[in-house]
Amino acid sequence: MQARLRLVLLGVLTLVFGLIIFFPARVAYHWFAPPVLRLGGIEGTVWNGSAREVLVNGVYLSDLHWRNRPLQLLSGKLGYAIEANPVPGFVEGNVAIGVTGSLTVTDLVGSLSLESLQQAIGVPGLRGNLSIKIEHLRLEDGLPVVAIGTIEVADLLAPIVHRASIGGYKVDFLTQDAGIMASVEDTDGIVDLAGSLALSSDRTYSFVALIAVKASTPADIRQQLHFLGSANDRGQYELRLEGQL
Repeated sequence: MQARLRLVLLGVLTLVFGLIIFFPARVAYHWFAPPVLRLGGIEGTVWNGSAREVLVNGVYLSDLHWRNRPLQLLSGKLGYAIEANPVPGFVEGNVAIGVTGSLTVTDLVGSLSLESLQQAIGVPGLRGNLSIKIEHLRLEDGLPVVAIGTIEVADLLAPIVHRASIGGYKVDFLTQDAGIMASVEDTDGIVDLAGSLALSSDRTYSFVALIAVKASTPADIRQQLHFLGSANDRGQYELRLEGQL
């Protein structure tokens, strides 16, 4: 009787273990995916699989592949190595989901167009080539609380500012006790720009920059800078933006 009971228990455990290991990604998607995530062409399991098409928060990706990182379970997180192809470009890195719903991204590198992010950003006509190198990013309740890395954009086109490209810019992120800080500077912009961005845990942000004209600065941009007030003795205009996310 005891031997039979052990066999039954072993059979049940084997069945449960098999269901967990081979749990279809398609089923998990229909059961657990949030409304902002849409997948098409799903194959494989929740541990190792792929999706032909992905639409998340207005951002379209193709050929998404994921592979579970089991050691992340030791820290109470469900972790994956991922790679995908924006149109055009690529993205690859590691993501982990905590038991509280926090999202951690590490070693993320990518290259994509700002046009593919236009719907998510909400700025019409935005164009440019984006390069991403994120060492560590953690979001809690949708708010970044840790950010370390670099984002560069080349050939930036923002029609609300200028009808042609306004050049390239670089943002370096770091995290301090007061929150996330970032330095912003032009790499080959049509203006000389140096600024700083601060994001606090109470969702308030501030961006302060000093902007000066270059020999190549177009006349309409020079005219717009006068709306920022008077330049300092170095010919720099101050731009200040503050608000709450």
